[in-house]
Amino acid sequence: MNGQAQTGQLSTRTLSRVVRGVAATDGAGVELTRVIGQPALSLLDPFLLLDVFRSDQPDEYLAGFPAHPHRGFETVTYLLAGRMRHKDNAGNEGVIEAGGIQWMTAGRGIVHAEMPEQEQGLLEGFQLWVNLPAAHKMDAPAYQEHPANAIPTESRAQGAVVRVIAGQTSTGTLGPIAQPLTDPLYLDVELPPGTGFQENLPHDHNAFVYVFRGTLDAEDANANPVRLHAGELGILSHGERLTLRSAAAGARFLLIAGRPLNEPVARGGPFVMNTRAEVRQAFADYEIDGEIDGVRLDCE
Repeated sequence: MNGQAQTGQLSTRTLSRVVRGVAATDGAGVELTRVIGQPALSLLDPFLLLDVFRSDQPDEYLAGFPAHPHRGFETVTYLLAGRMRHKDNAGNEGVIEAGGIQWMTAGRGIVHAEMPEQEQGLLEGFQLWVNLPAAHKMDAPAYQEHPANAIPTESRAQGAVVRVIAGQTSTGTLGPIAQPLTDPLYLDVELPPGTGFQENLPHDHNAFVYVFRGTLDAEDANANPVRLHAGELGILSHGERLTLRSAAAGARFLLIAGRPLNEPVARGGPFVMNTRAEVRQAFADYEIDGEIDGVRLDCE
């Protein structure tokens, strides 16, 4: 099996690279693992960052992510365990609970805080940053937020379970998140031991799998077997048909894909624009004027 192989009329996706996350801290000292946005993988267009957090030690997460601004991209928070309260300077507030998703479009600017809504117990989840095209970086901020019971679940052969957060699967299940600018697919897949999994993806979308439980078997472009362990991200080649299989311990993983923007990326802390001048302007709006397009920044 290789990147040019055909499954019926569909070209095959293979594993092109494996990346492990690195220890990092963010917010007010929250300990996490940074998988995308680190030296080994600075970005996978349109994905700018993937952070993984999992701890049952309150001193590793209680400080949370106090009020901070964003501009030019989207933040996606998916919780597996625990509760997080979000609040912004436009008056939006709510709690993300286990199994829930928040897809926030920062657009031209929002200041928000994400703080644990618990003093003990396990807090586990992911934050993904998704870039916005230049023509939409200054759009009005927006939210798509859904609890666990609004996330459709597919039950597939041999006990496989697929939670469909964004996009549509090959069997027709449509997730609640829609973003036509990058056309994302975001799946949470759980496989019992020795279970196969197939999914179709748009040929030219960039895609990856991130394993967070068990082990997952794939193949590289030369049909060599590759095993992905928990904590490893596998970058996929372009193609249309992805085939994976869990190993003896079973596996649970994220499968995420999106349309690349193929635009320049200029980053500066919480701002992601296309040029350094635009990043400098974002800092000026935040630090000097104290506002972004008339929205007051009331955080330190």
